[in-house]
Amino acid sequence: MTTTVMATSLELTAVEVRSGGRVLVSVPELRAEPGRPLTIIGESGAGKSLLAHAAMGTLDASLTASGTMRLGEATFDLSSSTSRRGLWGHSLALLPQEPSLALDPTMRVLPQVAEGAPVADRRGARSSAVALLDSLGLTDVGQHWPHTLSGGMAQRVSYAAATITEPGVLLVDEPSKGLDARSLDLLAELLLRHTSAGGFLVTITHDLGLARRLGGDVAVMRDAEVIETGAIEDVLGRPAHEHTRRLVGADPALWPARSAKPRSAVRSAGAPRSGSSGSSALISLEQVGVVLGGRPVLRSVDLRIGHGERWALVGPSGSGKTTLGHVLVGVQPVDSGRVVRDASLRRGQVVKLYQDPQASFPHKVPLLAGLHDVARRFDVGWSRVIGLLDEVGLSARLLERRPGQVSGGELQRIAIVRSMLASPRLVIADEATSRLDLLTQQATVRALLSEVDASGSALVLVTHDRDLARACTDRVLDLDPG
Repeated sequence: MTTTVMATSLELTAVEVRSGGRVLVSVPELRAEPGRPLTIIGESGAGKSLLAHAAMGTLDASLTASGTMRLGEATFDLSSSTSRRGLWGHSLALLPQEPSLALDPTMRVLPQVAEGAPVADRRGARSSAVALLDSLGLTDVGQHWPHTLSGGMAQRVSYAAATITEPGVLLVDEPSKGLDARSLDLLAELLLRHTSAGGFLVTITHDLGLARRLGGDVAVMRDAEVIETGAIEDVLGRPAHEHTRRLVGADPALWPARSAKPRSAVRSAGAPRSGSSGSSALISLEQVGVVLGGRPVLRSVDLRIGHGERWALVGPSGSGKTTLGHVLVGVQPVDSGRVVRDASLRRGQVVKLYQDPQASFPHKVPLLAGLHDVARRFDVGWSRVIGLLDEVGLSARLLERRPGQVSGGELQRIAIVRSMLASPRLVIADEATSRLDLLTQQATVRALLSEVDASGSALVLVTHDRDLARACTDRVLDLDPG
């Protein structure tokens, strides 16, 4: 049964989420106001997403919830997983963490968005979907399949599917992962559309830049509890809690710039070749071009990566950063130009860390077995594995699970540990910390850079985050066509 609730208030009271006897969320009270964004920030594992799913009624069956949600004059018991189902899509909607996975891969974009339109006839639903997609700059993607969309486009399509019903309450879970600055600005504009119409917006994010763009209020969570709340400018500008001060201080914009190699080669694709002089290169690209699906993705790229150098590949979505990383690894052939590799560079000495680490782990193999195999292949003692896990803030007990049973952020860190066991000569890190909160990212990047320096490996950091690039590398290839 569908229920539409017109609300002037949203309040969560005495919310608890438990896994057996373990408390994962304990929030006595949290309020949101219509037309004023509420953003929830905090470390991974603090309970942010669980709080949203408890409100939505979409918790995993292994977890139990208690408490109430008051929406206007209606009160809902959170212990009942079905009490809010009548609100889904009409009064209450969720924009999930992975928009590409939330979309139905068997449906094209337009019918998928039109499916939720609050009109009775198919023609009216289609017209509503076309108008909404047009307003989001997606005029030409209606007949595309979800897997063909960029991350930013998939995010906007998911937003369209979630909001075509004009829900009063929109819950948004980590919407900015892997988005470049332009896509992030557009995302903030989209979310603020909801509040400008008087809706409730509750956003969960690691991205303090997005939190500041949204404005309104912020709640900081740590270890299942809300430790600080208030106006965004007060909490982030003058944090009262020590943990909030550490969280704000972990923003890459505040990290010191990399200064170990002050010679910085900043250049655009197609500019004269640059890199270290006077030393042999691990890999050289000469006038490299790549065409995918009939569209040029890379044009006349020159790049020379020397031993131990730290490079950043920066640029907006669709500029070819990931494709260039695939060329460096050797899994993407080039359509023009040539790639020259050092004759001593053996198979397995170039490793890539992926933005989506699930793609690089066998789904049915426990993580422990996989890491044991890698350690055995490269003759690495198990104490070394334990030490690396500790450096990135992970317990060895996590390895008893399969890849699908750990979070994306945990799997990203395990992928970094695995890559270091091979003692690579070149590491290509493609948005490899995009799923980490700021504090965890800071510790993980420090561990990665320490290992890279100790082994003398070269590093290519593929990132949208220019602040992260500035802090971690000293040579930049800018693929921004602008």
